[in-house]
Amino acid sequence: QLQASGGGLVQPGGSLRLSCAASRFTLNNYDIGWFRQAPGKEREAVSCISSRDGSTSYSDSVKGRFTISRDNAKNTVNLRMNSLKPEDTAVYYCATESLGCNIPPAPYDFWGQGTLVTVSS
Repeated sequence: QLQASGGGLVQPGGSLRLSCAASRFTLNNYDIGWFRQAPGKEREAVSCISSRDGSTSYSDSVKGRFTISRDNAKNTVNLRMNSLKPEDTAVYYCATESLGCNIPPAPYDFWGQGTLVTVSS
């Protein structure tokens, strides 16, 4: 239902832009969140953008380095990641957040398949 892309290998301090796309519905009608899961760790909410007013939120671990945004013309939600650190290494997922940002996705929410980000020298 959602397709996440843009992951890859990057050196510490580098940047990547992840993209979340949908082909069967309009992302602008949903709050959209980015999540990540590192090996051996639980899934972590990274960022979210509201459909109502475009407000954004970030976890403390990425605040000031990551930026979430919408591209309505392309029906995507992007996550720009700057100043990447090795601890940002994880599989990143996007998901609809029908219950609203900062509330865990509901069982009926849509998820992307994940894109791997590896930060290493």
